Amino acid sequence: MKARNQSYIIYLLLFTAIIAMVFFTVNQQQAGVDEIAINELASDIKAGIVKSIVENDSRLEITYYNSDTVKVSTKEPNTSLISQLVDLGVTPEELSAENLTVAILLPSAFMELLSMVSYFLPFLILIGMLFFIFRQAQGNNNAAISFGKSRARMFSGDHPTVTFEDVAGVDESKEELREVVEFLREPQKFIALGARIPKGVLLVGAPGTGKTLMAKAVSGEAGVPFFSISGSEFVEMFVGVGASRVRDLFEQAKRHSPAIVFVDEIDAVGRHRGAGLGGSHDEREQTLNQLLVEMDGFDTDTNVIIIAATNRPDILDPALLRPGRFDRRVVLDRPDIKGREEILNVHIKGKPVSPDVDLNDVARSTPGFVGADIENLVNEAAILAARRDKKIIEQDEFMEAIERVIAGPERKSRLINPNEKKIIAYHEAGHAVVINALPEADTVQKVSIISRGEAGGYTIAFPEEDRMLKSRGQMMSDMIGLLGGRAAEEIVFNDITSGASNDLERVTKLARTMVTRLGMSSELGPMVYGKQEELVFLGREISEQRDYSEHIAEKIDRAIQELIQNAYEKAKSILTQYRKELDNIAERLLEEETMDAQEFHKIFPTPVDKNGGIPVKI
Repeated sequence: MKARNQSYIIYLLLFTAIIAMVFFTVNQQQAGVDEIAINELASDIKAGIVKSIVENDSRLEITYYNSDTVKVSTKEPNTSLISQLVDLGVTPEELSAENLTVAILLPSAFMELLSMVSYFLPFLILIGMLFFIFRQAQGNNNAAISFGKSRARMFSGDHPTVTFEDVAGVDESKEELREVVEFLREPQKFIALGARIPKGVLLVGAPGTGKTLMAKAVSGEAGVPFFSISGSEFVEMFVGVGASRVRDLFEQAKRHSPAIVFVDEIDAVGRHRGAGLGGSHDEREQTLNQLLVEMDGFDTDTNVIIIAATNRPDILDPALLRPGRFDRRVVLDRPDIKGREEILNVHIKGKPVSPDVDLNDVARSTPGFVGADIENLVNEAAILAARRDKKIIEQDEFMEAIERVIAGPERKSRLINPNEKKIIAYHEAGHAVVINALPEADTVQKVSIISRGEAGGYTIAFPEEDRMLKSRGQMMSDMIGLLGGRAAEEIVFNDITSGASNDLERVTKLARTMVTRLGMSSELGPMVYGKQEELVFLGREISEQRDYSEHIAEKIDRAIQELIQNAYEKAKSILTQYRKELDNIAERLLEEETMDAQEFHKIFPTPVDKNGGIPVKI
């Protein structure tokens, strides 16, 4: 801001100088005025044609009897006009008042001031420019000095904006962190028993599970200063800057101890050492070395707790994770149905929600959603209610918001010809019928042939309860359900389309995982084949190191192909058995475009032997 003001001053001075120069130029060179020499003026006076002369310093303005034209001339500055004309031969009689009027114009105070300004203005401009340049250089020096300072933002704990009441769905993690809060509030209680205050807490969880929110809640509960910084803010192009910022950060934290230092995305600076191209002189490794020293160096008597967050704990350096640095690892997992309902209750606070909204039903319809997804879901529901000119958010908005978050907004304007529409209807009906017929598959919630995102249609199926483990039979059921659309196309139209491309990709990936990672192939046995490694300098590129022979590779390909083929044949068998229901559902979709769970189960009730009926042969 100061530099901007200084530049404005420079521009103002330049503008004033230009105006002054233009003024004097115009004043001295007026258009339409003839200039004559002083000896020519003397000749005109002798001829008796000069009416008057006005003397303005050295400038002479001459008026003639026979013309209204004003001419100008210039006299010598150190002599008077009269004496100079006499020297040129003009007699005193010719200069008498009867023949010629001579007036001397004295300069005004304003003109004298303006004349002085015109003399001193260039020097003032030069001094101003030099001052501006020196100030800029000083500012650059200050910036260079502060380049190694920490960029952490400090938040006071006097007025907390987030507490544990604002965090839901992670009760176990909150209990772990309550002890950290007690350490900060009453450290003597633990020191008296010989307990050591934990140096660091590592928050681990998938993106959106609330790691940053949990760190803010710890700060709010403890009521201590909270320093927040991202791991990427340590690393710069110049070697040593990151380490300097780490030192400065810990010095600030120690001055305000007890305090909390929160490092978000610590994997940006805490990766395995030795993986960089720069060897031990890599800037990121220098920063990590300084961080390790600060966390567990000689100075161990400070009440500063480090809270770090990452969703990639597998790539962190082992020296960073050992006890004495990060003593605790708190895992923030994806919330279960109860946790999702609690998170919904947190996010609907202050929003006009209809009392008829069943949050348990909404939570049941969002398996796998994390806190960020649920927040987005509630926001989408509020936006939909506003678009529909409603005063409160109802159940319909929440269910519509779920579909928007999962698949994207509806594309009703997309024109689909009748033939393609029929193919899409049978494709989605094939998914729904196969899923409903399998005993271990999820429950069909909705079927639609309205485009969302890149999908021409969609079938939504949710499990009755949350699962942590998946059996081989459940994974086979998922594969059969995914292939139901392709199977329906082949049975009904005796042809196949490109509409199943995403289904085939997911089935192939699932089958390969079952064979190579989960040991679910009877021929290959309970073994893991191939070692997956992340290529550090290729982002998320994953390379697989083959630790098996070409003969085993052929067996893997054969096992994957056999799993997929068996699943496809089973899907075709189910659709052949329930062909009537398949046709009825497809016809209803062509008429209504969308079917909810209640309408679907009216046409195709769950088979009597759903809980143990249609055998899935693998």
